Amino acid sequence: MKKIVLSLVFLGGLFTSVHAQQIAKGIVYEDKNQNNKFDKSEKRLANVQVSNGKQVVSTNEKGEYNIEIDDETILFVVKPNNYKVPTNEFNQPQFFYINKPNGSPQLEFAGSAPTGKTPKSIDFALIPTQENDKFSAVIFGDPQAYTQEEIEYFSKGIIDDVKGIKGMEFGISLGDLVGDDLDLHPPYIKAVSKVGLPWYNVMGNHDMNYDAKEDRYSDETYEKNFGPNNYSYTIGKAHFIVLDDILYPDPRDGKSYWGGFRPDQLEFIKNDLKFVPKDHLIVLAFHIPLRNIRPEDRNQLFGLLKEYPNTVSMSAHTHYQEQIYYANNDGWQQEKPHHEYNVGTTSGDWYSGPKDAKGVPTSTMRDGTPKGYAFLHVDGNQYKFDYKVANDKKERQIDLYHTQKVKEGKRNRAFLYANFFMGHESNTVEYRVNNGEWKKMKWDPTVDYNYMETIVRIDKAEITNIGNRPSAPEISTHIWSVRLPNKLQVGTHQIEVRATDLYGNTFIEKSSFEVIK
Repeated sequence: MKKIVLSLVFLGGLFTSVHAQQIAKGIVYEDKNQNNKFDKSEKRLANVQVSNGKQVVSTNEKGEYNIEIDDETILFVVKPNNYKVPTNEFNQPQFFYINKPNGSPQLEFAGSAPTGKTPKSIDFALIPTQENDKFSAVIFGDPQAYTQEEIEYFSKGIIDDVKGIKGMEFGISLGDLVGDDLDLHPPYIKAVSKVGLPWYNVMGNHDMNYDAKEDRYSDETYEKNFGPNNYSYTIGKAHFIVLDDILYPDPRDGKSYWGGFRPDQLEFIKNDLKFVPKDHLIVLAFHIPLRNIRPEDRNQLFGLLKEYPNTVSMSAHTHYQEQIYYANNDGWQQEKPHHEYNVGTTSGDWYSGPKDAKGVPTSTMRDGTPKGYAFLHVDGNQYKFDYKVANDKKERQIDLYHTQKVKEGKRNRAFLYANFFMGHESNTVEYRVNNGEWKKMKWDPTVDYNYMETIVRIDKAEITNIGNRPSAPEISTHIWSVRLPNKLQVGTHQIEVRATDLYGNTFIEKSSFEVIK
């Protein structure tokens, strides 16, 4: 649900329903036998938060809560540390209750069926576990399948590479779970369930009900399939806040969408943070990057975070990869900039380009980043990110492009380009020839020439086994360049490129070129 409402008119104005506020009651309890019902022998849990998407209340010493609802409310429990929430057969966390006695309004893609009379007690089960302050999670950007065939591409190209992974606490997809056809949500859910992890989701602009006339009804199908699209949970000393940052229809002209937050969402963040210690890491997850949302909403969010020195954001949407930092001139209210990792996508460049041995499009992104997925590593209130190219060795972090043959002793325009997928302007990228001295390369945002070469080869019909034709290239913010030396003997010469990421990890990629007379 997009917000708590007092009135609703739908079905072409033929039906009008006035939504009176009610008080929902319930308990939060320790479900030791995991039967998803409260047994008298089980412990009630005090000081656990429950929210209606705006207000956040805490259970009393008897594990009881009271909170306002209407007949379009989704209640959810804020998972505390050292507890997990139940999951269904598809590994979807079950931490919410949809309260829609009359169901969703009629839309092209179905929303929630009528849930009937509100229960006298809406209870939430939590399962005791031992969680560490140090943990990792899998991050997907934009699976965005438009067809069942593309669901298969996603499954073969990404899920098969991840399923059964060990040492991960959970997974999360950062929106655009599918591409407009919301009937593909269930096949997406089934595919992701094979990873074997509890899997959270974010709503993207391609997961919306486009026939909704108001923003509050643009997520009805998403809610039916995934639950609330604004929620939070805690693991160790990290508090995760998941947000829908899409306003639809665009309030400026009633067309398309605009990135932003509604007042009720900002109120939820404010109320949620009241229960989070200031020394915790705040991890925000949403679809559209913060720089692309309504400036006043971004500034309000930054104001709510100003007393939390440890924060990070994760977004997707762009179909390229970038490290973004927000400083005071961007509205950030701390000396240390706010880091947003705009994550590369699992669909890459929308399932385009040459097909691999599995018949899956390689789908390199427009900035030259191969499609793949990310890892978030949390240690206390600190974090790191890694990126994994799908179906490739984890060490592949750099792609090189360079002139293959250089004229001996001639002034030349032969260049070496290094695309460091996780790179940022502040990183150090160096090269050397024939095990010589390491020398710095120049940060040089430009197009990725390997990506350009693929497009040219497809257009010239040199590559025919393709999915869609790739999109036009995007300027990549993680490319470095240097002019190749020509004062070398005729013959083959070895190149090494060394890049160090934001966390001190160093990666090396090798190639060679030839000097000719």
